[in-house]
Amino acid sequence: MFQPMYPDSPTPPPAYTHTVADQASARRPAPQISVSTGAVAAVLVGGVVLTALLAAVAVTAVSVAVAAVVLRSMLRDQHRR
Repeated sequence: MFQPMYPDSPTPPPAYTHTVADQASARRPAPQISVSTGAVAAVLVGGVVLTALLAAVAVTAVSVAVAAVVLRSMLRDQHRR
């Protein structure tokens, strides 16, 4: 039951022949990564645009905070009079 079952083959399997090659041909070349110029430009432009948007949001937040402090100060002075 647990013995291996081999298929019936009329011819024996071919023998493995290994030939030794020199080291230069046996080494595989490093994979080449080809990135187009358009893809690099798109990533750079996207980064610049996102950075500009982040800077715009930061400047807007600071200006709104300053305006809120000024208005609060002005309203506080009016209530004291």
